[in-house]
Amino acid sequence: MAEIPLVAAVREERGSRSSRRLLHAGHVPAVVYGHGVEPVAVSVNARALRGALTSEAGVNALLDLDVAGAHHLVIARELQRHPVRQTLSHVDFQVVSRDEVVSAEVAVNLTGEPLGVTRAGGTVEHLVLSVQVKAKPADIPTHLDVDVAALEIGDSLQLGDIALPSGVSIDADLETAVVVAHPPRGESAEPASAPAEAAAES
Repeated sequence: MAEIPLVAAVREERGSRSSRRLLHAGHVPAVVYGHGVEPVAVSVNARALRGALTSEAGVNALLDLDVAGAHHLVIARELQRHPVRQTLSHVDFQVVSRDEVVSAEVAVNLTGEPLGVTRAGGTVEHLVLSVQVKAKPADIPTHLDVDVAALEIGDSLQLGDIALPSGVSIDADLETAVVVAHPPRGESAEPASAPAEAAAES
């Protein structure tokens, strides 16, 4: 994964009033930290940042952050957004090394058509929308896919069932259910025993 260039300006002023002025001017306040780098308050162009984080690599894109001529390999962390407009209002940039394993949160997407469930009137419940993974920065996937095409009523898929790219591991309980195929409302996933069978067993 190639780094996406992004220029940051050192912030001399701090505080909420300064942050509001920056946001109004089309810049996002941020901080750079990690790998022995003293935390530095910076600001980045809002449009450039949005473009970097909506590229093919997504929010976990590797960024080549230019801070007053010093280049840092960073990943965006702690993205804060406006509660209504959902525009970015603050971001932390973590300095990383290409050779270290880092944690990142990635989306869990469902693929395929669970016809065995829908034709029976059932529903598929998507329980885990994102999950923490561990990988080297360049290996962090944009998302993880879960194929639900083979699901039948009563089936479930767990985190451990997800096919992972090379070099990626899930940093969570692998027995956590990701999707569950429910029967039609009012029905049980397990068929009830017939009264005659129950009498025969007694």
